[in-house]
Amino acid sequence: MQYRTLGRTGVQVSTLVLGAMNFGRIGNTTQAEATAIVDAALEAGINLIDTADAYSGGQSEEMVGKAIAGRRNDVVLATKATLPMGDERNQRGGSRRWLVTALENSLRRLGVDHVDLYQMHRWDPTTSDDETLSALTDLQRAGKIRYVGSSTFPAYRIVQAQWAAREGRLSRYVTEQPSYSILQRGIETHVLPATQEYGMGVLAWSPLASGWLSGAIRAGQDISTNRAGFMQQRYDISIPANRAKLDAVEQLATVADEADLSMIQLALGFVTAHPGVTSAIIGPRTMDHLRSHLAAADTVLPADVLDAIDAIVAPGVDLAAHEK
Repeated sequence: MQYRTLGRTGVQVSTLVLGAMNFGRIGNTTQAEATAIVDAALEAGINLIDTADAYSGGQSEEMVGKAIAGRRNDVVLATKATLPMGDERNQRGGSRRWLVTALENSLRRLGVDHVDLYQMHRWDPTTSDDETLSALTDLQRAGKIRYVGSSTFPAYRIVQAQWAAREGRLSRYVTEQPSYSILQRGIETHVLPATQEYGMGVLAWSPLASGWLSGAIRAGQDISTNRAGFMQQRYDISIPANRAKLDAVEQLATVADEADLSMIQLALGFVTAHPGVTSAIIGPRTMDHLRSHLAAADTVLPADVLDAIDAIVAPGVDLAAHEK
């Protein structure tokens, strides 16, 4: 396992992060399976676990909490807020009213007294940066969070939040969590230059492009991944964007074969090769998934392989921008 500094925080984190979105009903992963995955991930050297209150309505946080019980200090623990957590209109967003409550709920579900990284799951256009950052600053000073981060913010919002923090002398976002993969490279144009400018750590989610780069999706085969069952539009080959992704996958498979790499090694190695990226978030549903991801933990792609990838999907290009 490789380790890098998370932005300018001084915290050392593994280049693979264990994402827990599939823990619970989203991925049909039981507590026993989740605990086994956490055990194996920590044994392999992964030290950052990422979850969110919205994952299976809080079930993921509960399962992570049980899995890390008794070894809290071994884990850099990250969770998120802002996505809806109920039908009531104020159980969402970035207001002080909600964030104070949302964090208390997350701490209770996780069974801890603080989280290391508390991330705004999405930008809330109805709430000012001053309001959100002021609340997060107070929660940080209360010792309930160590650092704050953003997730899937457009570049201009990243910059605006940094300015708001500086002008208000508030805690700033020290990390950003964007979607990034060989098939979705749009953040290279604006987001990654902004995060590099402000010294932010970057934790890339969906590095396998929702399974497209796992090796399980190939031309002439039925698509039977778990997500294809409830996100059919993203895997319908009659849709032009999906055909473009499949064409790219077939070319990438040739590149991987010639380099003696699995598709997963190619995909994860690509994401962690970018100098602006700290870590790639993996989201295994099973132990077999985890093992295949861990096989890429020390993958470093040579320049000729990176050039071959650029020739298939150009830098800064999203093959399915509408999905973001």
